[in-house]
Amino acid sequence: MARPTDEVEYEQMLLGRHDLPYHRGGRHKYALMERSAYILLSRIRIQGPMSNGELSEAFGLDASTLNRQTAAATRAGLAERIADPDGGMARKFRITAKGAELLDQERERVVRALDQIMDDWPDEDIAAFAGYLKRFNSGIEQLSKHPWPRP
Repeated sequence: MARPTDEVEYEQMLLGRHDLPYHRGGRHKYALMERSAYILLSRIRIQGPMSNGELSEAFGLDASTLNRQTAAATRAGLAERIADPDGGMARKFRITAKGAELLDQERERVVRALDQIMDDWPDEDIAAFAGYLKRFNSGIEQLSKHPWPRP
């Protein structure tokens, strides 16, 4: 059974992709991976292998930005390029075993921090907060026309 803070973590990760000023600066000193890799790998995990074009469209970013992010994730061994599983021409990126392991560890680190922050919150309040974050993110996604799949 998932803890209510698991949903809060996911929605918080999504909130960070909306370019809020307090999420700028790349890597937190305790983070296992760059924030951009965390968000990129989270998307690939939930949606499956994606091409640079698909990622560019999904994130609403230009191809050169996505090229830099996917190249960095690939160099770090977090993602790999594969032939399109559906037989298309474009090569796609998929998360590696190392990428999945580090993503799980980083996600758990964030959830543990949220557990501490919300230690005195009843589970119902945490669930309500997650619902509000989801609603907020969904509103941004609707306006930006860049929906994000949810587990």
